[in-house]
Amino acid sequence: MIGYIHSIETMGAVDNGGIRFVLFLQGCGLRCSFCHNPDTWLASGKPVEAAEVIEQLKSYKTFFELSGGGLTVSGGEPLLQSGFVKELFIEAGKLGIHRALDTAGYCKRGDLQEVLPHTDQVLFSLKVVDPEKHRQLTERENVDIIKNLRMTAESQVQLVVCYVLIPGVNDAPEDAQALADLVKSLNKDVPVDVLAYSKLGADKWEEMGLCDPMAGVAPATQKQVELFQSGLRRLGVHLHNVRRWGNFLDDEGRDKFAGNYSVIHAE
Repeated sequence: MIGYIHSIETMGAVDNGGIRFVLFLQGCGLRCSFCHNPDTWLASGKPVEAAEVIEQLKSYKTFFELSGGGLTVSGGEPLLQSGFVKELFIEAGKLGIHRALDTAGYCKRGDLQEVLPHTDQVLFSLKVVDPEKHRQLTERENVDIIKNLRMTAESQVQLVVCYVLIPGVNDAPEDAQALADLVKSLNKDVPVDVLAYSKLGADKWEEMGLCDPMAGVAPATQKQVELFQSGLRRLGVHLHNVRRWGNFLDDEGRDKFAGNYSVIHAE
């Protein structure tokens, strides 16, 4: 099956645990004001066969095994290409490669159902829980997103809720309370990974001729993130902390894989 990709990060060490082959797919139904990759919204991308991706994956299997890494499919919204993701995950599973889905859950219920049985971990990106704030932040409703989160929690996969903390937007005490209430209402213990909002994709808005809605918003500081995390802990939420580099250092503390990181952008 053919998928349409935005870019590939062949030796990623940020999006999840271990060394990851991160495939960013094209297309997204949300219009997040803080999006780092607004160019993924476009109906374009490089066409690629799932079999081609699997062949690339095979050459990184040793790195995955040494680091506890694997394949991460992100976006955009990867579930808009659920058939492609399903085929990738089935074939990766045959190779014993860990499969992670990085999704915002803004998709048809059936698309999520199609992929979940072949997935090891879901990184579920929640923008904000309050419905009105969500509309303002993404131009979309979050009713179906929360339904899809609940369905994911009922599946066999390991689930992590990811929350990008944006100062003055979704960092108020009531935001922490709403997030805690939602997470604790799920039918299994789901940790939350609080991520700091940054200006990483600001230049892309300018390149696309778009007005950056977050131009006046400062990046989240470590102190702000820690304060929000403390609030979640007090509310009974477990936090997710990925050990990003501990398995990748040699006896002298040097990166075993230095020089092997690369990002391939689709033309």
